Amino acid sequence: MAYATEIHGAHVDVTGRIAVTLKSAAMRFANYRVYRKTINELSELTSHELSDLGLNRSMIKRTALEAAYGL
Repeated sequence: MAYATEIHGAHVDVTGRIAVTLKSAAMRFANYRVYRKTINELSELTSHELSDLGLNRSMIKRTALEAAYGL
């Protein structure tokens, strides 16, 4: 019969967790900035200019989501 006398998990120190958290937050913020910039720039275009790009106003948010998050 076999027993497990010790169980070892992945040990990550506190500073490592903080670094990962900060990096994740920075990445989320960068993605959000791309999202907002895309929305702002597309919103400034006329309907004709959007049409030239193959877009209409109802597609702006979805296009921004795809640009920022790859959804």
